[in-house]
Amino acid sequence: MAKQAVNPGLLNRCIGVGALLACLICGSDGLAAARLAADSSPSQAGGGWKSTGPLTEARTIHTATRMINGKVLVAGGYNSASGYLAGAEIYDPTAETWSSGGSLIPARGFHTATLLLSGRVLAVGGWNGSGYLAGAATYDPSGGGWTAAGALSTGRGAHTATLLPDGKVLVAGGMNAGVSLDSAEIYDPAGGPWQGTGFLTTARNSHTATLLFTGEVLVTGGAQNGVALAGAEVYDPATGTWTDAMALTTARYNHTATLLPDGKVLAVGGLNAGVSLASTEIYDPAQGTWTGAGPLSTARYSHTATLLPNGQVLVAGGQNSGGVLTAAEVFNPATGIWGVTGALATARYSHTATLLSSGRVLGVGGRNAGGYLKSAELYRSPSASLPLLLLLLEDD
Repeated sequence: MAKQAVNPGLLNRCIGVGALLACLICGSDGLAAARLAADSSPSQAGGGWKSTGPLTEARTIHTATRMINGKVLVAGGYNSASGYLAGAEIYDPTAETWSSGGSLIPARGFHTATLLLSGRVLAVGGWNGSGYLAGAATYDPSGGGWTAAGALSTGRGAHTATLLPDGKVLVAGGMNAGVSLDSAEIYDPAGGPWQGTGFLTTARNSHTATLLFTGEVLVTGGAQNGVALAGAEVYDPATGTWTDAMALTTARYNHTATLLPDGKVLAVGGLNAGVSLASTEIYDPAQGTWTGAGPLSTARYSHTATLLPNGQVLVAGGQNSGGVLTAAEVFNPATGIWGVTGALATARYSHTATLLSSGRVLGVGGRNAGGYLKSAELYRSPSASLPLLLLLLEDD
């Protein structure tokens, strides 16, 4: 009789249930067995996507921010029918529905959105077809409206915005009038105008900025007037200064950078001289060095990367020379191994992916060969809850 193929999702769930029972029955010995099961199970092989309620309006190059109430604010973006968008929408994970989030005036794409300590969301800069924007606005979830939040000294798009430990927001780099910027500015929610805070050592746009455990900000890669950069630098909020860090092994832009649970930073994919990258590398702040982390199964740029509750990193969608991707992969920092996981239902790039309070990931909008997307999807990993169970049992 022919052997039937094993369903990896079912196998992963069986491993998880067996490990939990071992914990309950065998105490500490069972806990050790559970850890072994979690480490040796297929790397997120059973994870998958399912459709959820669609946006009211298709959009790409938008922002998506999980608010304190667990809902997700999607703002701005672009589609060919309406052009640059002012409208915002709010996703309710419980009902899996969207509602109005007011209007972000003026319309914009290529902007940033940052959750402030107060629970408000700060939208900054961007481009709207008429020029690069200096204006900023905050969204108040309690009142449901947008309020002007001053203006940058320099309008910009394709920049970064990072919430600092003191509650201020660092905006760095970007582009204006086709030229990459080296300027950086600080927003203080307590009031007052935007303040300059030194200059990047290298002008750049389409880069990444990651808050480190030290409170410093690591900026990596990007492009300078269309040329991919390998350079990295660190911003020190205590002194307001920028310092060069060790360069990436491979120059890249339109990549991602994700802070791992151990404080290291994972840089993934991107573009270099028109070539899509499969390479990934890890920055160790303690050593100040980059180390290769093994290649993706599928090269990509304009993808998303999301830290999951179990400490692994989900990379989804994007595009390469072969077209727009449905492919998704998961990186396990404990083993340094990438594993293919369930594919997106719809190929997409320049979309957003937001971790929800439930541990699921919400993928929204983007674009593919068929046009601009209003569809949304939810990713769930069957083993995502196991590490949390292990932590709870270990505390007993």
